[in-house]
Amino acid sequence: MSDVKAVRGTHDLIGEDQRRHNHIIQTARHITSLYGFEEWVTPVFEETRVFARSLGDTSDIVSKEMYSFEDRGGDSLTLRPEGTAGICRALVTNSLTQSLPQKAFYAGPMFRYERPQKGRYRQFYQIGAELLGVDVPFADAEIIAMGYDILKALGLADDVVLELNTLGDAKSRQAWREALIAYFKAVKDKLSSDSQNRLERNPLRILDSKSPEDRALLADAPSLENFMTEEARTFWDQLRKALDHFKIPFKTNPFIVRGLDYYNHTVFEFVTTKLGAQGTVLAGGRYDGLVAEMGGPAVPAIGWASGVERLSLLLEKVPEVSKPVVVIALSAIAQPMAFEVLQNLRHHNIHSEIIYKGNPRKQMEKANKLGAPIAIIIGEEEVQQQQVQLKNLHLGDQKAVALEQIVSQIKMMTAK
Repeated sequence: MSDVKAVRGTHDLIGEDQRRHNHIIQTARHITSLYGFEEWVTPVFEETRVFARSLGDTSDIVSKEMYSFEDRGGDSLTLRPEGTAGICRALVTNSLTQSLPQKAFYAGPMFRYERPQKGRYRQFYQIGAELLGVDVPFADAEIIAMGYDILKALGLADDVVLELNTLGDAKSRQAWREALIAYFKAVKDKLSSDSQNRLERNPLRILDSKSPEDRALLADAPSLENFMTEEARTFWDQLRKALDHFKIPFKTNPFIVRGLDYYNHTVFEFVTTKLGAQGTVLAGGRYDGLVAEMGGPAVPAIGWASGVERLSLLLEKVPEVSKPVVVIALSAIAQPMAFEVLQNLRHHNIHSEIIYKGNPRKQMEKANKLGAPIAIIIGEEEVQQQQVQLKNLHLGDQKAVALEQIVSQIKMMTAK
């Protein structure tokens, strides 16, 4: 037996798994296209600084989870841990900041070194969308609505709740940050070790902590509500009104800060109770300073991402594989005509397969095993008469059909 195995934290997509995966991506492609989004494909690896600058040195991704390596030219490269940074880098390097807004959809593998668990892998897949160059609350509501429409199209709307928060503008956030530092310093000994390390560098991350000792301290922590500027408050109010216009139910959650350093104003998560602790299925927010971090101009932006594996776990209906029309050649003499019939069916968009081996009884058994609704049987007599035997495997009836009538007969039979 071979000792070769898949790397820990990776998985193969075969059969039903791949059908689920593909259904999610194709659904997202369709919905985002209705909103005017175009698919962008960026490399799976970038210069390490693309992620270190954009995600923030204090984020868990940069400090603990990135797959970074030095290539043969001595450059530090990193497998992408998320999609937003690459989209923003592409915006700058392709000189697209001169033609805003840009609407980008992406789908593909991401890589993080973390403990594998249900719905979480070290190579995992995401769908995501970024709206670059628009700074109005209605845009935030619209991109949230687009994510919601994808979840609805997948049949998951009843399984999720939209949780919403604001991080305010830069002035609001700085004042809040200083108040949080003062509060948590007074109780530093009660914080978890991770939160003690975050205290000076990024105290907002403490609000997102899952440690029981940290959670116990959050109720009395300073609220952003007390530090918001008039501009930030207006943006927050208009966002919630816009979501009401889109008829999207939501609840506010002041503890959503997201795990990355680049967010401001709007942050949101669609969460479910059906996946245990890994309840977030689609999430994102506004990140108006990220493009400037990439060396571009100040470009307002908002986006979201969703883990395909987690969505797949929630899908109740698995996309079915279409059942093939089976072609059976009863002898070597019949094979050339069988191949011609087979290709003619495919060129008319009819899923069809040929059974190469076995006597007629074995071939019919294989056709039934495939779940074929129709068998096309060709023997030497059929070759001479330029016709086939068309057998309905569900009803058992059979009739002779001329070659030029095969396609129309099959479409008529399968339309019932």
